[in-house]
Amino acid sequence: MFIPLTGFSIAAVIIFFAGKRLSYYGDLLAEQTGMGKAWTGLLLMSAVTSLPELMVGVSSSVIVQSPDLAVGDILGSCAFNLCILALMDFFTPKNNPLFNAASKTQVLAGLFAIILLSLVGLGLFLEDEMVLIPYVGLTTVSFGVIYFVSLKTIYEYQRQQVSIPQLEHAHPEQLTIKTIVFRYSLFALIIVLAALSLPYFAEQLAHASGLSQSFMGTLFLAISTSLPEIAVSLAAVRMGSIDLAIGNLMGSNLFNVFILFIDDLLYTKGHLLKDASDSNLISVFFVVLMSAVACVGFVFPSQQKRSLVSITSFLILLLWLINMGLLLAVPST
Repeated sequence: MFIPLTGFSIAAVIIFFAGKRLSYYGDLLAEQTGMGKAWTGLLLMSAVTSLPELMVGVSSSVIVQSPDLAVGDILGSCAFNLCILALMDFFTPKNNPLFNAASKTQVLAGLFAIILLSLVGLGLFLEDEMVLIPYVGLTTVSFGVIYFVSLKTIYEYQRQQVSIPQLEHAHPEQLTIKTIVFRYSLFALIIVLAALSLPYFAEQLAHASGLSQSFMGTLFLAISTSLPEIAVSLAAVRMGSIDLAIGNLMGSNLFNVFILFIDDLLYTKGHLLKDASDSNLISVFFVVLMSAVACVGFVFPSQQKRSLVSITSFLILLLWLINMGLLLAVPST
C-alpha cells in the first residue's frame, strides 16, 4: 500500500507543478501568436491541461487494459472540472459571482458537453454496438465527429459576439517564440511521463484498499489528472481572466470525451464502453446534471452571493459529493 501511494503522490505533485508552468508558457504563446484569451482557454489550454487524461487513457487502455480506469478517469475528470468551477467561486467578490463574468460562449460549450456525455451513457447502456471498424463502434466514432463540430460551432459563434474584456497578465520574461515553444514542449513531456505511471499506481491502490476501479478512476485518478486544470484556473482567476479559466474547464470536458474515442481505438480486447462497469452510468448521470446546472448559471447568473458561493456553485458541489458517495457504495470488482 505504501509504495503505490507514494508513487501516486509523487506523480500527482509533478503533474501539478509542471501543469502550472505549462499554462504559463501556453499563455505566452497565445499572446505572441495573437490568439484571443477566451478561445485560448477553450481550445489551446483545455487540450494542454487534458494531456494527463489523454496519457492516462492510453496507459489504461493499452498497458493496464482496464476500461474502468479509462472511462472512470474521464467521467471523474469531467465531474471534478465542474467541481473546480464551483470552487473558483470562493475567490470572486461577493457582489460579482463567478458565473456573472462568464460569456455566453460557455453555455454553448456546456450544451455540447451534455450531448457528448449523453452519448457516453448510451454507449454504456446499450447491449450491442454497431461496429464500424474492428473494436470500434458507432457511438465512440460520434465522439470525435461531434467534438470537432462543437469547436467549429463555438468558434463561429464567438466571432459574432463582442468579446468580454479581460485583464492582461503581465509577463516579466521577454522570450522568443522558439524559446517559448521549447519550454512548453519540455513541460508537456514531463506531464506525459508522470501521467503514464498513474493508472499502474491506481490499480495497485484499488486492489490494496478493496475499492472498485470505477471509484478509483472517478476520484483519485480524476483529481490527480485534473491538477493542471486547478493550477491554470486559479492563476487565471487571480489575474482577472475569469472567462479564460471557465473556458479551460468547459473545453477540457469536451476534449475529455474525445479522449474516449482515442482510448477505444487503442483498446483491442473489445469495446471500451461495453467492457466498462455499468456503475459508470452513475457518473454520466451526475455530470450531465452538473453541466445543466452550470448552463443555467451562465444564462441566469446571480447578482451577488448570499454566502461564500452562489447557489449554482453550491448545487454543483452537492451533486459531486452525492456522485462520489454513490460510487463508494458500489461493491469492488
